[in-house]
Amino acid sequence: MKTELIVEKIIAITVTLLLLAAHCPRVMAQTDTIRLKDKRLIIANLKPGLRQYLVYFQNLKDDRRLRMSIWLRDVETGNRNGEELFTVTQHWYAADSASYRSTFSANRAADFMPVYHSETIGAKTKAFNWSATKIAGSDTVKNNLAKDFLLNVKEPYFNWNLDIETFEMLPLAAGKTFAINFYDAVSNTPEYAVYKVTGSEELATLDNEKVDCWKLFTEANYKGQHYTQTFWISKNSHEFLREEDFFNGGYRYKIKLAGAAPDVVKRFGK
Repeated sequence: MKTELIVEKIIAITVTLLLLAAHCPRVMAQTDTIRLKDKRLIIANLKPGLRQYLVYFQNLKDDRRLRMSIWLRDVETGNRNGEELFTVTQHWYAADSASYRSTFSANRAADFMPVYHSETIGAKTKAFNWSATKIAGSDTVKNNLAKDFLLNVKEPYFNWNLDIETFEMLPLAAGKTFAINFYDAVSNTPEYAVYKVTGSEELATLDNEKVDCWKLFTEANYKGQHYTQTFWISKNSHEFLREEDFFNGGYRYKIKLAGAAPDVVKRFGK
């Protein structure tokens, strides 16, 4: 009789453990939805200042050439009509002047809600005013190609052009998955993009200093092509330090440069 009771207990414990094991992956894979109304971004993590990145492309079928450019993102604070703002100015420089482009974005400092975004490539500019209910082409920007654009929205979107700043403010932790309602007004692609924390990795920086980073991963399809992206975000400073993308048979890398890199924008007088 005692033996039967012991066997029954063993079976009960085994079944319980199996159920817990089956349930754990679901808990670990639970998705955090990142929307403006939920105010889940850690705004204090976003620090003003200039960031510069070396961007280079590696075509696996061309082992004698790398395409390179310099990417600058300048985060500043400001005020408009009594409302505190973050502004982000971006510049892309390469050997070919035709590759140059610039963007300017403004967001509320309280919750990072977009209020304005413009992008200029060559002589072509698209500029948008953002609100909680619509995204509309700006009628005050000269020669705005998006002047007549209008998109009514049920909820406000984050600006996908500021994905890096958004990642730096996420509550990153092991096993977390985030669904972020991004929108890129220039390419007109509103969607919830899913990003997963796939682990940790130490990156070697100047003087071979080791920086422990979260690895944030996403994958999707764009124009019939599958792509993957991995972002390395410092656990301590919350800085975006590296990106590695794979698409169309090649890699794109973005590496944060040291603070000693000169501010070329100021020298151009822009």
